[in-house]
Amino acid sequence: METAERFRAAVEKRDLSALEDLFTEDVRLYSPVKFVPFEGRPMVLGLFGVLLRVFEDLRYLGRLDGAAETSADGEEAPSVVLPFRAEVDGKQIHGIDLLQFDGAGRIKEFTVMVRPQSAVQTLGRAVLAGLVADGLAPAPDPGPAA
Repeated sequence: METAERFRAAVEKRDLSALEDLFTEDVRLYSPVKFVPFEGRPMVLGLFGVLLRVFEDLRYLGRLDGAAETSADGEEAPSVVLPFRAEVDGKQIHGIDLLQFDGAGRIKEFTVMVRPQSAVQTLGRAVLAGLVADGLAPAPDPGPAA
């Protein structure tokens, strides 16, 4: 089974351990809720641990194959787009996962795009809470006391 299908199967089964060997050591994940990418296999796997808890009723709807320029090095790479639907805290999410592969077929760049805006905000809050709970991000600064 090739990488995109193994990825899809692992996510649908919520099997975090099956994802580990699918990513390069220096994988970059571009999130719709963070300006800079999540970098490196340990951080990306930590994020996936949160995502697998946050997304409810996640299902992939199909697959589009091609090639696209990566953000990291500007080189064209074999790419797969996986459209999906899910729910987060009662909000319906429509999205795509863009997987881009290195020469060995491992995922070197991963971009997630979701809509609508209200779902992006809900997803951002849920993911931040999960990252903080797992010790992968600091708690947000509550700001000055009133």
